[in-house]
Amino acid sequence: MRRFLLVLSCMVLTVATVVAQDKPYMVAFWNFENLFDIYDDPETHDEEFTPDGVKKWNAIKYQKKLSNMERVVFDMAAINRDYPVVLGVSEIENRSVLEDFIAQPKIKGANYRICHYDSPDARGVDVAFLYRADVFKLEGSDNIKLVVDELPNFRTRDLVVMWGTIEGEPFYFLVSHWPSRLGGKEASQFKRDACAKQIREIKDSLLKANPATKVIVMGDFNDDATDASLVKVMGAKGKVKDLVEGDFFNPYVQMLRAGLGTLAYQDSWNLFDNICVTENLVNAKAGELKLIKGKKFYGNIFTRPYMLQQEGQYKGYPLRTFVTNNFQDGFSDHFPVYIYIGK
Repeated sequence: MRRFLLVLSCMVLTVATVVAQDKPYMVAFWNFENLFDIYDDPETHDEEFTPDGVKKWNAIKYQKKLSNMERVVFDMAAINRDYPVVLGVSEIENRSVLEDFIAQPKIKGANYRICHYDSPDARGVDVAFLYRADVFKLEGSDNIKLVVDELPNFRTRDLVVMWGTIEGEPFYFLVSHWPSRLGGKEASQFKRDACAKQIREIKDSLLKANPATKVIVMGDFNDDATDASLVKVMGAKGKVKDLVEGDFFNPYVQMLRAGLGTLAYQDSWNLFDNICVTENLVNAKAGELKLIKGKKFYGNIFTRPYMLQQEGQYKGYPLRTFVTNNFQDGFSDHFPVYIYIGK
């Protein structure tokens, strides 16, 4: 536990120091951890998140959850005095909860637009994007079904994609929440490998059609940044010097190796939440938008003391909304991650 808390203290202090740029943009991802409305959807298994369910999920708890999430995103914006231009999210029930979230007073000024599609997940949870239309000029979006050859009827979260331009440069964003480790990591690995393979194929096809397209992939991958699904199957490298044209770069590889993470389990950190970018965003031409390195890393994990469990067995862990069915008035079991792009 002592080592765990020491690592945690380092994490709290690793707020990014952004290299001076004319206009750096924050791109972020956060697992919202079960942001459900209070109504029963007869087509999904959401009964526990209703007033009559085991969690006694009601309007008061829902509003507290929204206010807590608002506080974090507002404080993230304070780092650079600007709201994230793109915020990918997971574990949200529907478009309605996102509409309620972006209407919260502290982030209403961001004027976020929503890119969301309902997915076939049995619990009814989806992934989505919030984006600032004043910076990201949306040209199109879509949802892509995850294909697992061994399980043709597998129901899980779709991949959500959107494309457009930032300062006239073509960008393609993809957010996903890979299948969980239910049944064990090894037994379920083929599902996450299928997602990694599909994302790599999407990236390859995009760059073949237009090598100038800058691809940013984010999500809760339910695998660490150094696991084979990301490194071998998706092809995400952890060192800039190893990149060749068309590669993915994952800045969270080095952060995980430094002992950092986004969720805690049995006094150790995992780093399931990743943002990967294509090589052309790392080694951009002069005058183009590029990935900005902070004081030590290209990636960032956002933490504040109020986001941490303050006492008990899980002291130092992310302060989540529930522990089993006991309401904690927390935030999420995952920390947000973010990168900066600029000139």
